Amino acid sequence: MTYASCSIAILYICTGPYDIFWKDFYNTAEKHFLRNIKKEYYVFTDSETISPGERIHIIYQKQMTWPFPTLYRFKLFNMIKNKLENFDFIFFFNSNMLFINDVGEEILPSNTEKLVAVLHPGFHDKNNNDFTYERNPSSHAYIPYGVGEHYYMGGLNGGLAIDYLEMIDRLEKNTDNDLFNGIIALWHDESHLNCYLVGKPIKILDPSYGYPEGSGLPCKPKIIIRDKTKWGGHDYLRGKDIYPIKNKVLGSVEKYIRAIFHK
Repeated sequence: MTYASCSIAILYICTGPYDIFWKDFYNTAEKHFLRNIKKEYYVFTDSETISPGERIHIIYQKQMTWPFPTLYRFKLFNMIKNKLENFDFIFFFNSNMLFINDVGEEILPSNTEKLVAVLHPGFHDKNNNDFTYERNPSSHAYIPYGVGEHYYMGGLNGGLAIDYLEMIDRLEKNTDNDLFNGIIALWHDESHLNCYLVGKPIKILDPSYGYPEGSGLPCKPKIIIRDKTKWGGHDYLRGKDIYPIKNKVLGSVEKYIRAIFHK
């Protein structure tokens, strides 16, 4: 396979006020991200301001109660599995990410690598005991102390399409099983992602691919994580009536799932 003949699906979620980030993300991705490779965007949104295009596909998704926008990330992606199967690579980017320098073929998995993940900027120089893995042995995201060499951020990941789809299928099941058992992993999708990646052959990217805006990390940023406080803050972006739910079962999980996925 030559990279020039490859195709990439980009997964992007921007429900509610998060649609404010889309335009800049798209424009900078077109300018800096794998310019010579065919890219198509799959945008999960309820925004009326984002228009579909030849390479921009809109999947309607209304805003969910926190933390389900992250917890159900893999479920959303699995909903369009039949479309994603046609690509060579799949990448997910958080809505508030912005390309500021060129990102080329070095981001793609090669040789025995199957998946791609970014070292979390807050833990890239820490050891296992410092990692905020899910430590509840009843959770499907559980990682015991002493296991795991790296802590990865949840906001950017990808890989070969066949392997990425296998990952999201497994993580959807793990997340659902946890939820039905009354468990929400500490860092939601990120906790489940870290558990899945333990021992997997992956391309590891340094924090320059997930550089918190204004953080001063000792590397040249390629992709920044925009400071949400400049855009209204977490509470505003999640919706004024969105409140955290931690480690408890909703009154009717099945009813909630049917409601948010229009079933």
